[in-house]
Amino acid sequence: MKTVGIIGGIAPESTIEYYRQILGRHREQRRDGGNPSILINSIDLHRMLSLIGSNDLPAVTDYLVAEMARLAAAGADFGLFASNTPHIVFNEVARRSSIPLISIVEATGAAVLARGVRKPALLGTRFTMQGRFYPEVFSRSGIEVVAPQGEDQNYVHDKYMSELVNAAFLPETRDGLLRVVERLRDQRGIDGVILGGTELPLILREPEYLGLPFFDTTRIHVEAVVARLRS
Repeated sequence: MKTVGIIGGIAPESTIEYYRQILGRHREQRRDGGNPSILINSIDLHRMLSLIGSNDLPAVTDYLVAEMARLAAAGADFGLFASNTPHIVFNEVARRSSIPLISIVEATGAAVLARGVRKPALLGTRFTMQGRFYPEVFSRSGIEVVAPQGEDQNYVHDKYMSELVNAAFLPETRDGLLRVVERLRDQRGIDGVILGGTELPLILREPEYLGLPFFDTTRIHVEAVVARLRS
């Protein structure tokens, strides 16, 4: 059995969900009472977001490479970020890492393609919604990624950073996020929704809305992790 190393704490609530889901999915497949080997390095969310907010991507990369190296030194065979936002520097971190990394974007792209969705919306932090890492990966399969713009983008980001990362999941915020989805369907013709923030599945728990499938990036990532643990 391999050991997975998780860069967590970005944010804590979703890190807990990763741990819970990896254990649960592994137990479903193994059924002998054994648990997987998991290492978690909980890093400073505010430090990382401050660096990303100032567009100091080399410093973000250095920070995450160093934290991944700590997991490798502790015995991790492969690693991952329990968050979408740090994938803004995924390729560079993966290039410099001594252990292979599993991309949440690559795993989600495969899931979206398999479902036959061709124009999904992308919800997440502003860094994710404005980033190129989802469109660049998805465009290889002819999939167009649509992010909210203007006030809708501000709303999603602000609620994410002020509430969701602090484990505040309010009914009125859920309703507001669903209204953003409705506008994207009516105005941009989306045919699915990527929950591109690992706290989003904790507030948008339904598998679909208005016939639009929701892609839970946490669950999708976990499936890829468990498959690697058992390989």
